[in-house]
Amino acid sequence: MSARHDGVVHRVLGRVGRACAARPRSVVTAWLLLAAAVVTAVLAYGRPVDNEVALPGSDAQVARDLVDTHLPGDDGASGQVVLHTPRGRLDDASARATVDEVAAAIADLPHVTAVTPPSAEQGTLSGDGRTGYLTVDLDLSPREVDRRLARQVDTAADPARAAGMDTTLGGALAAAADRGDSRVSEVVGLLVAAVVLVLAFGGIVAAGLPIVTALLTLACAVGTVGLAGHLAGVPGVAATLATMIGLGVGIDYALFVVTRHRELLAGGLPVVAAVEQSMAGSGSAVVFAGGTVVIALGGLAVAGVPILTTLAWSTGLTVVVAVAGSVTLLPALLALLGARIDTWRVRRVAAVHDGSAWSRRADRVTAHPWRYATAATLLLGLLAAPALGLRPGQTDGGDAPAGSASRQSFDLLAAGFGPGVNGPLTVVVPLDPPAAGPADPRLAAVRDGLAALPGVASVAPARPSPDGAIAMVRVTPDTAPSDPATADLVATVRDARPGGLTVHVGGVVATKADLTDRIVDRMPSVIALVVGLSTVLLYLAFRAPVVAVKAAVMNLVSIGAAYGALTAVFGWGWGAPLIGLDGPVPIESYVPMMLFALLFGLSMDYEVFLLTAVREAWQRGADNRTAVRTGLAATGRVITSAAFIMVVVFASFVLHDDPVIKMFGLGMAVAIAVDATVVRGFLVPATMALLGRANWWHPGRGGRVPPVG
Repeated sequence: MSARHDGVVHRVLGRVGRACAARPRSVVTAWLLLAAAVVTAVLAYGRPVDNEVALPGSDAQVARDLVDTHLPGDDGASGQVVLHTPRGRLDDASARATVDEVAAAIADLPHVTAVTPPSAEQGTLSGDGRTGYLTVDLDLSPREVDRRLARQVDTAADPARAAGMDTTLGGALAAAADRGDSRVSEVVGLLVAAVVLVLAFGGIVAAGLPIVTALLTLACAVGTVGLAGHLAGVPGVAATLATMIGLGVGIDYALFVVTRHRELLAGGLPVVAAVEQSMAGSGSAVVFAGGTVVIALGGLAVAGVPILTTLAWSTGLTVVVAVAGSVTLLPALLALLGARIDTWRVRRVAAVHDGSAWSRRADRVTAHPWRYATAATLLLGLLAAPALGLRPGQTDGGDAPAGSASRQSFDLLAAGFGPGVNGPLTVVVPLDPPAAGPADPRLAAVRDGLAALPGVASVAPARPSPDGAIAMVRVTPDTAPSDPATADLVATVRDARPGGLTVHVGGVVATKADLTDRIVDRMPSVIALVVGLSTVLLYLAFRAPVVAVKAAVMNLVSIGAAYGALTAVFGWGWGAPLIGLDGPVPIESYVPMMLFALLFGLSMDYEVFLLTAVREAWQRGADNRTAVRTGLAATGRVITSAAFIMVVVFASFVLHDDPVIKMFGLGMAVAIAVDATVVRGFLVPATMALLGRANWWHPGRGGRVPPVG
């Protein structure tokens, strides 16, 4: 990017800031109306979620498409009511009467199309007769099953509880009943963020601006993501992840702008001029920082995994809206407040000066760069070391919180039928010529061939489609869905050719196994693309290739620490009870790749703000070490405050019941904490001090960055 183009970015944002400051009430009103419209739409139409995993081009998707084509009635949602009697059998006369009463009550509920009681013939009654489940067929898609319907079904099962039976929901009904929200995490994160902002700014009014901006933009973004669930499949984790990121970046971006604005006001500038200059400087940094996050998320498109694409656009939308709020809504609020931004002060905050703690740290790091670079590298290597044992997998109901419907049904079914019943494989057999009926000898040969495979607990009779073009066989493994042996069985079945026929394996377990394979295969391409695009963007921002490449390497180091924490806590179970888990939990296969894109983008935020301050000192004529020292001293306090807020926001989501949300929260909290302390506080300034003028080298420039604008 040329100096002229770089200046254009600053000038445009300065003009945007001045325009918003000139009409502050109109801008604020527009944002309020937009937020009100989105929230009203969400309240009226809801936020449906769809946790079904599609994977075009995979064998599991082929199986699913064949079933949808030839057995179209199988696409509705179904749930279960799991029953366990501590005495007798469920098919005894008295127990059967109770079960029939429950089935009749459930059948009368809206959206219920059929209720099938447990029976040995259907394979829904355990061998000892003490555990079974009613199958509840619905005229809804899985994403349309809500908590209200789940509660109605659960209430209809009260006669079974009154008869002394253990009763819980299973399948889609359990997922709906357990569908929680992130309100507790949001409240905890906001409260701590408010305290940190008050301490950073010294006043309640100034501290409130980032929170107000973040909440308004978050309502618009997350509400839009929720409404998108009516048009496309949006998993439940998408809105929670968008909330997590939206709160973090929304507060952080506003924090940087407000900090710069107050400094300019303290220097004697009029309010509108201070708004214009703060937007031209910090506003430009916000746009570049947000751009790196969006670009990093955009790199997930090459993975060819729909769930990652959905998480990428939903989270990216939240970041875009947060940036828009920081460069339009925030300037308007700053103009409305004017000099009153420093009212309601609770403490005095000293400006950065030569005697500050960050100045002293900058002096030590730049005076002894080898010492600090070596120590930081060793520490980061130690934190990242567990990542060598990272093994992606898939979670199941056994990893859900104790007491949840998903966990209770998983445990009851596993005890009564074996762990594999919670993750059956759907084997689809194309038939040419079509089968004439269930007596086709090929169907018996397929069933016998599958039953003989190691790792198979049972095989249900083959079910031909009405046109005879396919047969569907339910295979129950010996092992739980999260057990790697179950994924191995998927591959074994596909290679077996039972009865001499080609088979396709579908179902949740097979789809997630294919998802894991694809992610492992595409991960190097995604990393290369994200690193490459982000490096180019940094080069365009700072026009210094060494700085751009070094920043990319530093971000990889922070991500390594996050992967190490994931492996140690979730893979090995270190400290798992402290975050509400019983022990080790498989790391969901898409989490590492999504974390990589998020963290690479978020880590660039602090890199951009630090390097912007260093470059400004360098452009004013300071030598390299002085520029590094000045930049670190000027940004250390605000970066630390911003990082602490983001760490708390992310860490608060560890309180969520969903293990996958815990993974995202912990991984991002660790990475940001490491990035803002060890990496930005020691490793970056130490390496910049060591590189000297090479930091700003560019062919044909004589070693100095031309002035901006």
